[in-house]
Amino acid sequence: MVRLDKIYTRGGDKGQTSLGDGARVAKHDLRVEAYGTVDELNAVIGLARQHTDGDVDAMLSRIQNDLFDLGADLCTPEDSRRSEGALRIDDAQVERLESEIDRLNDALEPLKSFILPGGTPAASWAHMARTVSRRAERLVCALAEKEDVNGAAVRYLNRLSDHFFVLARHLNDNGAADVLWVPGANR
Repeated sequence: MVRLDKIYTRGGDKGQTSLGDGARVAKHDLRVEAYGTVDELNAVIGLARQHTDGDVDAMLSRIQNDLFDLGADLCTPEDSRRSEGALRIDDAQVERLESEIDRLNDALEPLKSFILPGGTPAASWAHMARTVSRRAERLVCALAEKEDVNGAAVRYLNRLSDHFFVLARHLNDNGAADVLWVPGANR
């Protein structure tokens, strides 16, 4: 477990930070951008949870915990000296997301138009989480082009954005309150 007695260390005052294996990198390093965006996503989910309860809140709580696992995964390079035994996202977490997506989607009417982000406050935050998860996925994919990255981490983020899309529809009265795109409506 982590123990933090002091929050500031001054270690990053010159624009560098430490990875999980102790290596020092620039704060704008692609790996740091990737797990920093995962952290941002976690904060967005915290805002969404202010508008949820029950099963949805439990799902979001599990996802928040998974995102800390994902951050730990991403901050410890696969080929580093501390990679053995490092916490990694696994396929069971991806499969849980798929199961939740399928369950939520079963109650939804098929789409007849693209959906604009909006509707209820909870759905709006779910749409925001969807867009941040897509950005995190793009960053992790860019990182994977340069360095080894856990494939389950990429799959997790890909499913997660789908999860938020379906969840937003669920939170919009199972799609009845979706805000639909009307092509060319304002010409």
